[in-house]
Amino acid sequence: MAAPVENLDAYPDLCEAGILELQDGLSEAQFTSVDLVKAYLARIDEVNLKGPALRAVIETNPSALSQAAELDKERAQKGPRGSLHGIPLLVKDNIATLHSEGMNTTAGSYALLGSVVPRDAPVAAKLRAAGAIILGKTNMSEWANFRGQVPSGFSGRGGQCTSPYYPLVDPSGSSSGSGIAAAIGLAAGTLGTETDGSITSPSSRNNLVGIKPTVGLTSRAGVIPISSHQDSIGPMTRSVTDAAILLSTIAGPDDSDNYTLAQPLPVPNYTHALKLDALKGARLGVPRSFATRPQENAEAQANIVKAFDQALEVFKQLGAEIVDPAEFPNAELLKERRTHELHVMGVDLKIDLNKYIDGLLEVPTGVKNLADLIKFNEDHAEQELPAPYWTDQSQFIKSQSLEADKYYEDTVAANYKMSRASGIDATLQKYNLDAIILPTNGFASTPPALAGYPLISVPLGFQPDDLEPAPAEPVRQYGPGVPFGISFMGTAWSETKLIGFAYAFEQATKARLMRKAYEEAIPKTQLVDIVGKAV
Repeated sequence: MAAPVENLDAYPDLCEAGILELQDGLSEAQFTSVDLVKAYLARIDEVNLKGPALRAVIETNPSALSQAAELDKERAQKGPRGSLHGIPLLVKDNIATLHSEGMNTTAGSYALLGSVVPRDAPVAAKLRAAGAIILGKTNMSEWANFRGQVPSGFSGRGGQCTSPYYPLVDPSGSSSGSGIAAAIGLAAGTLGTETDGSITSPSSRNNLVGIKPTVGLTSRAGVIPISSHQDSIGPMTRSVTDAAILLSTIAGPDDSDNYTLAQPLPVPNYTHALKLDALKGARLGVPRSFATRPQENAEAQANIVKAFDQALEVFKQLGAEIVDPAEFPNAELLKERRTHELHVMGVDLKIDLNKYIDGLLEVPTGVKNLADLIKFNEDHAEQELPAPYWTDQSQFIKSQSLEADKYYEDTVAANYKMSRASGIDATLQKYNLDAIILPTNGFASTPPALAGYPLISVPLGFQPDDLEPAPAEPVRQYGPGVPFGISFMGTAWSETKLIGFAYAFEQATKARLMRKAYEEAIPKTQLVDIVGKAV
């Protein structure tokens, strides 16, 4: 047991504590991993179902305390394995974790409750090998927001989760719970998944750093899928440093995901990119027509664009050259590509999800494929399709009718060409750019989603207090104090460069620290409440 620290300020603040700060405290025996697990579990208990009922965490790991004790023992005997030794993390509920450990992997659906996965997803196994503790599973937009038209952050098992920055604000999806949990320190960091916007958008909405890696940098094996062409696994954290640590841990080739075999080797240590002068001499382009989305609230978007324009001056001060505008040659065609993207995702869902379910060792509900899932939802509508907001499964139904025919194959090829050679790469080459920058809330996620290219979102600012909040139906699309981010986009495997840019901008602005979550949503438990006490 760690001895209590007399100077309370010596304990890290769990609302903001980074992985390296926590590791220092563990190494100096200020506290133990058992203390950390107890503190984070208490913080989850405060706000998850009680108080503001944010519903960020769908379940916690019953083995977490025993694992923490073993890791504390190993530290004492052999020293730490590395920077993640004994650090509690949360992962999205579509990332498989050993069934014997006591947690489910369900994508938020009762249809997979009790299902037995054959093994840890490789990304989870890599975290464990590094000494991390998987504290629990985060709530998510059920089936990664691809069941139908349902509010982001809802799952049958987890209910409707909401952002901690204003009551009943849409947390964005589909890695909704991961965003909420990381934002208020329910763990040291989290993992999310993205097909189009599902890491970067909730990171933006919850004041976080989110990295959507190049498709094939992190293995998707053991992850409940939407699309083999677009799915990617990445970190959602409070700092670029923590995101770089997690990405360095989970990246790498994996024989069970052939996309990962194309990545350049060796796998980079992304923390080497964390340089304050990374932006010096960089050329950054702004595709102005992508800065906003027409369906969003005009006043809220104007506030974001104003903050983005102010950020351009920061980039210049840090030595970057801004090319504004730097439009995509095929900008209008890309904006119209959503229908084609949805077609590929729809076909992939049917193929990839059926394959995932077929690989499970046991499914107590008896579902075997997408058709069974549709019927399960109909038969269990009170759990899965509750009125009035969560009744739709139109995407499931549409996907069930699709086939991997020649039109599908042609559309895959066309999506790649339009987003890669004629899109991102063409824009980078035309303007001699190192990266493309955009408000995350704009049209930032779709080009790299189609291309399978990386995207990083970093905190940029917050909506002003005088913004009239949208009605909650059941969640609000915007409101005062709601965060938003800025995104860095590049070509395939350009994570090192993008992380450097993101870090230099983050350190120059410290935008995340400008505003806290609303008072009721901030857990009060700190290490001082745990260390040396019988909890």
